[in-house]
Amino acid sequence: MNRTARLYAIVEQLRAVAPRPRSARWLAERFEVSQRTIERDVSALQQSGTPIWAEPGRTGGYCLDSGRTLPPINFTPDEAVALTVGLRMLEDSPFRAAGLSALQKVVTAMHPADAASARDLAERIHLLGDGHPVPGVPRNVADALSTGHVLRIDYVDKSGGATQRDIEPLGYVGSGAHWYLLAWCRLRDGIRAFRIDRIGDVFVLAETPAPRTLSATDLEIPFGVLTRLDLD
Repeated sequence: MNRTARLYAIVEQLRAVAPRPRSARWLAERFEVSQRTIERDVSALQQSGTPIWAEPGRTGGYCLDSGRTLPPINFTPDEAVALTVGLRMLEDSPFRAAGLSALQKVVTAMHPADAASARDLAERIHLLGDGHPVPGVPRNVADALSTGHVLRIDYVDKSGGATQRDIEPLGYVGSGAHWYLLAWCRLRDGIRAFRIDRIGDVFVLAETPAPRTLSATDLEIPFGVLTRLDLD
């Protein structure tokens, strides 16, 4: 059994007995590897976001929160590669890190044979670029909506003017070329759209402001028609 198949099988073994634990010794005997190998495998699963924890004691072992994991997914190799291509197109977006984490979970939950076929297919697909790495979105900006804190940002506008502003993040707008952070700007006392690649240093303040709502009028952007993201 190769490592990819074993990682998949470890998750399924833990899911089958959840919330009861399986010891590293039991898993090592089951998969005919050393306990050290199991420990490394579990560490890799944890780093990919799989909710596994260790329960101490004589009857302890590894436990899985089955309510927060994916059962085997019937994604085809084509579908998995389509997700990969779509996520590559979001490399300069606030959702890059979350997208990569989601992709790892999807591949881990796929049947090993389908995951292997998806990897083979992906190796035959190439994306053109200029050879320069895409600058990542600052983590504080990417997490702005989920944390809810006021941000103090250094910002350079389209005319080259530099300001420091305290802003209350409200949403994102993405276009084909750029991503914008919508926020209540305390300097201008109104809602503004900040192009993310023009944001310099970012400082997270302790303050968590009262929630503000975005109205349709707030989202009237003159250079395009907005389409709301819908998970359905």
